[in-house]
Amino acid sequence: QVQLVESGGGLVQPGGSLRLSCRPSRNIFMEYTMAWYRQAPGKQREQVGYILIGGQTNYLDSVRGRFTISRDIARNTMYLQMNSLKPEDTAVYYCNSGMRQFTWGQGTQVTVSS
Repeated sequence: QVQLVESGGGLVQPGGSLRLSCRPSRNIFMEYTMAWYRQAPGKQREQVGYILIGGQTNYLDSVRGRFTISRDIARNTMYLQMNSLKPEDTAVYYCNSGMRQFTWGQGTQVTVSS
């Protein structure tokens, strides 16, 4: 079973940036579409965006143009670069496969507030 570890969250002011990291327990980026998800208090978990095995990406409309998913296969790490952050981006962020096939990690809290 693959374990997922997210990191990089924190408190940031509106308009700020953060870069999140996702490190699986083994290198799966050439086997699975991978995605970032988030869950705000009282809301369902939603997919923020995904990266295909071939490297193509797609995003939730509300983050398109502000968030960028990338990966470094040699470092076995996927990233979520978040720019122009808004209070409504506040959530716990998780990574998983595009089909949510793995046990969820602990996530990383992102709080956007002045």
